[in-house]
Amino acid sequence: MKQPRILVPTDFSELSLLAFHNAVAIARLFKGSITPFHAYMQVNELDGFYYMGETSPEADLRTLEKSLYQRLEKLSGKFVEKEFRSEPLVKIGNAARAITEAGKDFDLIVMSSHGRTGFSRLILGSICEKVLRSSRTPVLIVEEESRLMPLRRILLTTDFSDNSIYAFEPAAEFAEATGATIDLVHIVSFEQFDTLAQAQHDSEDRKVKLIEMADKYLGDLKDQVNTEVVFSEKAIHEEIARLTKSRPYNLVVMSTIGRTGLDFMMLGSTSSSVLRHVKTAVLSVRPLLED
Repeated sequence: MKQPRILVPTDFSELSLLAFHNAVAIARLFKGSITPFHAYMQVNELDGFYYMGETSPEADLRTLEKSLYQRLEKLSGKFVEKEFRSEPLVKIGNAARAITEAGKDFDLIVMSSHGRTGFSRLILGSICEKVLRSSRTPVLIVEEESRLMPLRRILLTTDFSDNSIYAFEPAAEFAEATGATIDLVHIVSFEQFDTLAQAQHDSEDRKVKLIEMADKYLGDLKDQVNTEVVFSEKAIHEEIARLTKSRPYNLVVMSTIGRTGLDFMMLGSTSSSVLRHVKTAVLSVRPLLED
């Protein structure tokens, strides 16, 4: 991740500013650049995500955009060192769609999972999930209790699919830059087996396969990688949440699509569920599948 172009959406709330702190840490790590981003609707929306209602709906849009641009500049100047600063970006339109579209020109999107207060927390959470599902650009989601830096331990999940491998490279880049360890974990449900003996036999095969995958895709970081097959009675997202609560992970890295494109809804749902249930920063990577 050399000199990544980082897009940071904000609704100007205190919680959304968490994204800037983490984006700056990443920019320092990889000598990247940060572009603050704000999307707004042309009409005022009650407690909306991006449009703050500070200017009347009848105001000249050019004046409004200039005002928002200046506000982003001020915000960027407060949180981002000059060497990492890029010009702010203001767009009209639906927040999730605008973020996804703008993100096509960037290497990483960093955003907070919650915005202002009360009901709008649900709105912003929903927007994060929509961006996570649709963005072709990797998305890092942080929330109030996330502690990305100093980065010491990464949870990387895989279902052995080709699609899941897309998450390996960014996890490796973060580990290489920080010296963090990677726990490469495969989670499987006991419900898939008829007997305990069958599950135990299958477990050995999966352990071998996981080690082979680590050697193939994370071999340069061999001393920093641990592999583990976890059998669980819980749903995948619940098991990931349990792991993040029981271990001091700073980052979870996962793919939004699993074994096949048809699994998108299921695995996209898993990623969204992980987002809702963990306090750890989550980096979601979507494979570059054809439309």
